[in-house]
Amino acid sequence: MPQLDILQIFQGIATMVGAEPLITIGRILLIAIGIAFVFLGAKGILEGLIMIPMGVGMAAVNAGVLYLSATTMGTIFVDPMVSDPVKLIEVLQINFLQPIYTFTFSNGLIACLVFMGIGAITEVEYVMMAPFKSMTIAMFAELGTLVTFPIAVFAGLNFQEAASISVVGGADAPMVLFTSLILANNLFVPITVVAYLYLSLTYGGYPYLIRLLVPRRFRGIKMEMKKSNITAGEKITFAIITCTILCLLFPVAAPLFMSFFIGVIVKEAGITRMVEFLEGPLLYGSTFFLGLLLGVLCEANTILNSKVFILLILGMLSLLLSGIGGIIGGYVMYFITKGKFNPVVGIAGVSCIPTTAKVAQKEVFKVNRQAMILPYAMGASVSGVITSAVIAAIFITLFR
Repeated sequence: MPQLDILQIFQGIATMVGAEPLITIGRILLIAIGIAFVFLGAKGILEGLIMIPMGVGMAAVNAGVLYLSATTMGTIFVDPMVSDPVKLIEVLQINFLQPIYTFTFSNGLIACLVFMGIGAITEVEYVMMAPFKSMTIAMFAELGTLVTFPIAVFAGLNFQEAASISVVGGADAPMVLFTSLILANNLFVPITVVAYLYLSLTYGGYPYLIRLLVPRRFRGIKMEMKKSNITAGEKITFAIITCTILCLLFPVAAPLFMSFFIGVIVKEAGITRMVEFLEGPLLYGSTFFLGLLLGVLCEANTILNSKVFILLILGMLSLLLSGIGGIIGGYVMYFITKGKFNPVVGIAGVSCIPTTAKVAQKEVFKVNRQAMILPYAMGASVSGVITSAVIAAIFITLFR
């Protein structure tokens, strides 16, 4: 009877033993982080829709490394770097998630699908009710994007890489995926992972930023709620005209503009079955597989890139500065309206629909149960989608 080698049977352990110490440590840490994401998502501390599939993917891919040949280690989940047509056809037949990655993720399609779903749950009425206030706050909330770009260049990134990571400040993860795919293909996996990781953390981190920068007496300001007489036809007109103008000015981001506004138009047209498809199976299905793929792409060999630590710092800085910028915008509107505007609305200018708007309302409710700011927060959030897309389009046009 041949002698059995335990490490030959349990190849996940064998590759742990046979890999370089740094890779082994990285795999163990990423497994632990993945497990933590699952629990934090399940508890609602982080955004479960992204964190649960992402955490499971991270844990599984870093545990499931095997010997693909006598000398080569890898996984059979997905190969993000394959480009040769013959090899691509081969991995499409073997690797578990390769078809989904190749046909929806690596070409930006999944970002467009998510945008369609977001459009279907977005209420543009709130922007149309107070366009000046919404857009002013949204522009202030791009502070992180604008300031992080030169800092990233100073830190050693080239213009394309700096633009890709600075867009994280817009808190629009599909936009980050789209931008980094075009400008920094070599880093788009870690940049996108950083973006989704930090956008989930906004749910847990931004409340503390609000409490730090907005005193309790300002958080409790009750805003006047005006009854809207905006019709569905007017909303459709706004959506199609805005979409056309943005596509005309920034054609490089036209797929994202079209995806977002077609969701809005279908919603306002009252086509129930299409709305149910866009906001249900399409949005949640796309987001689920996006989170799962992001987790699977967090394989130690990919993540332990020398630039990833810099990206982590820059991504955090960009979102922090954007949150501060949004709150500054909220204070600007407070002074313009002579104290009738709640500065907490400013945090919603960091789009991340609808998370930041919900965070803003939740923090206000803790101080004053009679204060309703959600419509204004949603208006700022929708405007944030537009401003982040415009800045990303400018970056792509200038640096591609």
